Amino acid sequence: MGKSMEERNRYKAKHEKTEFDDREHTLVIEGRNAVLEAFRSGKSIDKLFVLDGCQDGPVQTIIREAKKKDTIINFVGKERLNQISATGKHQGVIAYAAAYEYGEVDDMLKLAEERGEDPFLILLANIEDPHNLGAIIRTANLAGAHGVIIPKRRAVGLTATVARTSAGALNYTPVAKVTNLARTMEELKKRGIWFVCADMDGEPMYNVNLKGPIGLVIGSEGEGVGRLVKETCDFTAAIPMRGEIDSLNASVAAGVLAYEIVRQRG
Repeated sequence: MGKSMEERNRYKAKHEKTEFDDREHTLVIEGRNAVLEAFRSGKSIDKLFVLDGCQDGPVQTIIREAKKKDTIINFVGKERLNQISATGKHQGVIAYAAAYEYGEVDDMLKLAEERGEDPFLILLANIEDPHNLGAIIRTANLAGAHGVIIPKRRAVGLTATVARTSAGALNYTPVAKVTNLARTMEELKKRGIWFVCADMDGEPMYNVNLKGPIGLVIGSEGEGVGRLVKETCDFTAAIPMRGEIDSLNASVAAGVLAYEIVRQRG
């Protein structure tokens, strides 16, 4: 929820992660047979790393399986593969598997129906810090949200760090990973859900009607919510701020707005 370009760049420089930084918190699967079996068994694979230029039949089969499941594929050099390999026997392919299984958006709506409640979803854009994601999942559970939706790209997945930070909430609150956040929102709109985006230039949150079937959209501190996702939202809501700085940690912002929704719902 940062504001100026300078602030965004400063945040990015401080917090930017490489695509390999979270490997110690994620199940790493190495070798052609092991990776192919992981795909075919239905395991949630967050990312696939493939030796750039490799044309071997088994590797191409793995790539086809990854594309079927819309898995993010990174073509990298041998040095990079050696860097992230734990065994040194990667055979040109390494997969990052989610520490926890992902849920489905339909399951969230079904959960709301079973409880006799209006759907309450939290959607996250560009959240790359696993501690932020874990904290938001914890808040979602305590606020009675029916699930959390995250994008496949430019976002942290369900790592062990996320699970630990959620303090057990990940066992009870489903998290779905979608290819396109804006498209998912459009589909949910057809099912009666409307969306409010956290934005410092929005209406004060106390003046926004947050009742009914709702999706709360939260962006990162550094970049906020992207243009397309913001344009897909029905309203924007600002959190009143009285201090000298003008942004909140993403998980704190999610908590404040989630509990305003709880308050308005009574």
